[in-house]
Amino acid sequence: MSEPPGATVTLTEQPTADEPSKALTAQRVLPLRRPGRWIATAVVLVLVAQFVHGLITNPFYQWDRWSYWFLRPTILDGLLITLEVTAYSAVLGLVGGIVLALGRLSKNPVLRAVSWTYVWALRSIPLIVVLIFLYNFSALYKTLSVGIPFGPAFFFFDESRLATDMVVAVIGLSLNEAAYAAEVVRGGILSVDQGQHEAAAALGLPKGYQFRKIVFPQALRSIIPSYVNQLIGLIKGTSLVFYVSLLDLFGSAQTMGSTYPGDIVPLLLVVTVWYLILTSVVSVVQFYVERHYARGATRSLPPTPLQRLRTGLTDLRARIRREAAL
Repeated sequence: MSEPPGATVTLTEQPTADEPSKALTAQRVLPLRRPGRWIATAVVLVLVAQFVHGLITNPFYQWDRWSYWFLRPTILDGLLITLEVTAYSAVLGLVGGIVLALGRLSKNPVLRAVSWTYVWALRSIPLIVVLIFLYNFSALYKTLSVGIPFGPAFFFFDESRLATDMVVAVIGLSLNEAAYAAEVVRGGILSVDQGQHEAAAALGLPKGYQFRKIVFPQALRSIIPSYVNQLIGLIKGTSLVFYVSLLDLFGSAQTMGSTYPGDIVPLLLVVTVWYLILTSVVSVVQFYVERHYARGATRSLPPTPLQRLRTGLTDLRARIRREAAL
């Protein structure tokens, strides 16, 4: 066929099956533009920068006094008391929560009723009321005795000597913590698939063995995240033991603030930073404990912060190489 006058014919090279098209390899996929996300990011960064700038430059915070008080012996002694009260209360509260949870799941109506009443009452009463009530417990019962119910007593104890400030704080926090831990443990046990209970029963395993080796280890995957939240709340709740004359971290700072009124704000910042450190340590421990109990339940374990950092650096280097190649 002849071409009309003035027409131009352009010959294009067709790609073969063995080599890809140069036009296709030169194409670059551009991500979808999201201006709203960038605007929100810029606004957040500006607000964060303003907050940090004010936190550093505002003389009202008195950071020089903060550094003076941060590692003072009186503050560290209060921190040690906070850690002791938290440790004792966490262990006793968890043990009490397990007992109460088993009571609520029991087929015995008396155990169910008593456990439910305890949980209902302790979750309804403020913690400060429980602590103050226990602190004045000796006014109601001056002596405690052990003997036959409604009969003669064999041993007597002086309640005022036994109920020291530390004992009152630990008992009050443990009683309160057990009520919340009971619901956490009960929810974790109920989250275990019913087929696990049936399989254990079909093997003829004793009830106690079923709970210790089969049910409870699986329930821990659901219990740990919720109970760690309770533990963080317990760490902060120890600040209330100041009202039963126990000088914990907050109590020590409060006492020093009364002696040095000009250092109230730096002392409060000292307490804030120490509580941030304690809760951060608990959160890190929570991550690794959850990661441990996730084995066998997920296809791949969640990466650790160090692994995420390495992956991010590897992706960044790969992206830089691709940009340089283009």
